[in-house]
Amino acid sequence: MSEAPSSPGEELPTPGSRPGALYWACVHNDPTQIQAMLDAGVSPEEATQVDGNGRTGLMVACYHGFTSVAVLLSRCPFLDVNWQDKEGDTALMLAAQAGHVSLVSLLLNYYAGLDLERRDQRGLTALMKAAMRDRSECVAALLMAGADLTSVDPVRGKTALEWAVLTDSFSTVQRIRQLQRRPRAEQFSQHYQLEWPALQGLVAQAQTTPSLLERVQTTLSLSFAQSPQEGGVLDHLVTLTTSVASPFLATACQTLCPDHPPALGTRSKSVPELLGTAPPPPPVPQPPQAVPRSQVLVPYQSSQGLFSQWLQPKDSASTRSQVPKILLSKAPSAPSRYTLRPMSAGPQSLVLPLWRYQELRMERRRQEEAARGPQT
Repeated sequence: MSEAPSSPGEELPTPGSRPGALYWACVHNDPTQIQAMLDAGVSPEEATQVDGNGRTGLMVACYHGFTSVAVLLSRCPFLDVNWQDKEGDTALMLAAQAGHVSLVSLLLNYYAGLDLERRDQRGLTALMKAAMRDRSECVAALLMAGADLTSVDPVRGKTALEWAVLTDSFSTVQRIRQLQRRPRAEQFSQHYQLEWPALQGLVAQAQTTPSLLERVQTTLSLSFAQSPQEGGVLDHLVTLTTSVASPFLATACQTLCPDHPPALGTRSKSVPELLGTAPPPPPVPQPPQAVPRSQVLVPYQSSQGLFSQWLQPKDSASTRSQVPKILLSKAPSAPSRYTLRPMSAGPQSLVLPLWRYQELRMERRRQEEAARGPQT
């Protein structure tokens, strides 16, 4: 199972917003411009501007491996290091799966509040994504920072080590097993005393005279120099800081926490947290509190409710607004006038009703005829 993250270099910022100078400085790897903008002051809108993939300038820099840009952005107060793009990737995920060890160490050590267990849309953490791509050094850095090696993805239920085995990431598998064999750097503690268990045997062997057969075996055999403790957490720390795999160099180093030496799976504090310069965490939203019974909430009143309250008599002792009741009824229709008219012949029977307007018309006609007089 592998993935190919899309390149954010070709994407433009979100529609409806102008490309910010800080974003373009991160995309073009321009530390001078970023330094000038940070000195002048950066607004929250510029620091949180994203492109079409939903990635900030820090995420673009972590994808391409722009270490100097990430170093300068650690001073930006409005930057969210745990911001996720449309696929759920964070800056740590992009740097880890791309194999940028220096950027991963920078994010772990200089960005306070970094979430190591943040998951993408498929439920994969940064440790799982680095293990799937065989980024052994990034995996070691994440494990030393406190990443959980026992966490599984919700889809297939596999850990980072199982994903490394499934994707044939053999160097990552070997690196994880080396760290598990020696998961604690005891040499960084104050009570540690450097000892070499093989020293007494070598001294005793040097004091005895070797036989001819032993001399021949020593001459013909090939000896390879090995460190007293090969692999483990100590070698990872020394290699990461000095690029020389030798635990003897660690004896001259001092740690800020001598009582708690670096160990596998232990979350270490970042530099801003140790120096006390880390910004305060965002406030946790509080659940809604229940309203005491002594308080009375006044609901919203519409204009109709106010009008009905105005119609209420003043001497009314009721506290609730009374809506006047209006009775609607249909007006009774005028009764039909039926007139019995004698027929010219035959028994009497009902005839069609004679309406009032018909009577008025007939009366008007009779008056007109009477005014004209008899015709000659």
